[in-house]
Amino acid sequence: MALSTPDMVLLDLDGTLVDSVPDLAWSLNRTLAIIGLPGHEIERIRGWIGLGIEHLIRCALAGGPGAGPDPSLFERALPVFLEVYGENACVHSHCYPGVQEGIDYLKGKGIDLGCVTNKRAQFAESILKKLGLLDDFGIVVAGDTLPKRKPDPMPLLHAARHFHVAPENALMIGDSCKDVEAARAAGFQVLCVTYGYNFGRDIRDAGPDAVVDSLAELPSLI
Repeated sequence: MALSTPDMVLLDLDGTLVDSVPDLAWSLNRTLAIIGLPGHEIERIRGWIGLGIEHLIRCALAGGPGAGPDPSLFERALPVFLEVYGENACVHSHCYPGVQEGIDYLKGKGIDLGCVTNKRAQFAESILKKLGLLDDFGIVVAGDTLPKRKPDPMPLLHAARHFHVAPENALMIGDSCKDVEAARAAGFQVLCVTYGYNFGRDIRDAGPDAVVDSLAELPSLI
């Protein structure tokens, strides 16, 4: 389906712009090894990504979502992960095919662009810069920028105020049900990519306004 042309487009980072699983998984398993615990298969880790580093670490320590790990174990693992990932956040991470084409198309139409992610700012901005994307965005709203993060609408509405754009004239592009929830709560249109993480579920089940296999398809929708 075609979307109404927005004045602002916000894009998620992990699973939408960048496949960050290789570096997240390596850093997570290295952290577990350092504190004397066994690692996890990369595909299992993929299903834990999207709700921030704290959630990822808790899943790894507990063996999955649900019951949390011993708080003292989490407090031990968190600083180790932050150090390890800080040194390896963009070693093997890479943009998905079609990302630059999609961004260039949106910029060519004069649409304001922002990146809204649950990843901490120090990592998000470092990855965007290393992959040559940082200058494409007029704002980066990270997981620690505001008191709340996706699926709360606060980060989306914050970016809309930054660009002086009404929510009904804005579009969120993401890969997970959390992006859809945040967009709906903010009053945005929402488009999702099929290749992201979304906790192992089909993103179509979340009911976005449109779905694409690549951001290079944006000219057919906007």
